[in-house]
Amino acid sequence: MKPLDRIFETCRAAPRHILLPEGEDPRIQAAAVRAVADGLARITLLGDPARVGPALAALGAAPDAVALIDPAHAPDLDLLAAECHRLRAAKGVTIEQARDLVRDPLVQAALRVRLGQADGTVGGAVATTADTVRAALQFIGRAPGITTVSSFFLMLSCAKDAPIKGGMIFADCGLVITPTAAELADIARASAASARALLDEAPRVALLSFSTAGSAEHESLGRIRTGLAQLRATDPDLEVDGEIQFDAALDDAIRARKAPGSRLTGRPNVFVFPDLASGNIGYKIAQRLGGLTAIGPVLQGLAKPANDLSRGCTADEVLAVIAVTAMQAMAAAPAG
Repeated sequence: MKPLDRIFETCRAAPRHILLPEGEDPRIQAAAVRAVADGLARITLLGDPARVGPALAALGAAPDAVALIDPAHAPDLDLLAAECHRLRAAKGVTIEQARDLVRDPLVQAALRVRLGQADGTVGGAVATTADTVRAALQFIGRAPGITTVSSFFLMLSCAKDAPIKGGMIFADCGLVITPTAAELADIARASAASARALLDEAPRVALLSFSTAGSAEHESLGRIRTGLAQLRATDPDLEVDGEIQFDAALDDAIRARKAPGSRLTGRPNVFVFPDLASGNIGYKIAQRLGGLTAIGPVLQGLAKPANDLSRGCTADEVLAVIAVTAMQAMAAAPAG
């Protein structure tokens, strides 16, 4: 079964409640209607009901199939404002400012997820990544014990003529610009957990670089080597290797020549890039030239799921991120 089909099937077995703060965007509306019709999730849209309601009806949605909240006139704005003020008072936010803040759909969606009114939220079709991530960090926050919030793309290679088929995690391609050794270890650890949850596979992690097993020397390699040492100390059962070039990681024969002592027992399903530049370039090359489907950026390390979208996303891509968000919620907690 294709990875995305398996994710959809799992979502149908126990649909989660997902909030979409950009409810007035046609792509979001189309994905919401499909998610509910396909039984993937329970959906609430934030937006003006006078505009969103007729749009949903035109898409064939049954009455009340997709819930609607008017973010500017919700009956529980005082409750949301009180929570917002509690969280941000130390940063100088007054209760009056909090009342204004909670009318922002991104902020309101994050607060509702924090308060347990929904299992996760997906935004970014209209808002920037910076705004989407800021709302998640400020109002949902990090998971206990997590110091690094990072992101990944779920890369799907499912074409009939693809040389390698299946799903892979590429991280971090959207958030941490130049990770320290400790942050690289955190990203690898979180990405391994994401591989278990989304791919239903034991993770095999490659810490990528331009060098394989000490074939080059450069100050930038120190971060990778130290990060690997930290991972092996804290997660001795994790199958991980680095620094390693992409071809050596991907191809068993090349790896046997370049890194005969590698602990990787097969093709990795998690690729950790040394910095944001290489990660962002790498996933886009795989997407545009290799024909892989890229779902994300998906955030990891938050207390509850909140994910970003590309502003150029399609309704199909929104639907996929809704499903991934629901899967993250399943891995984290019971249905909300």
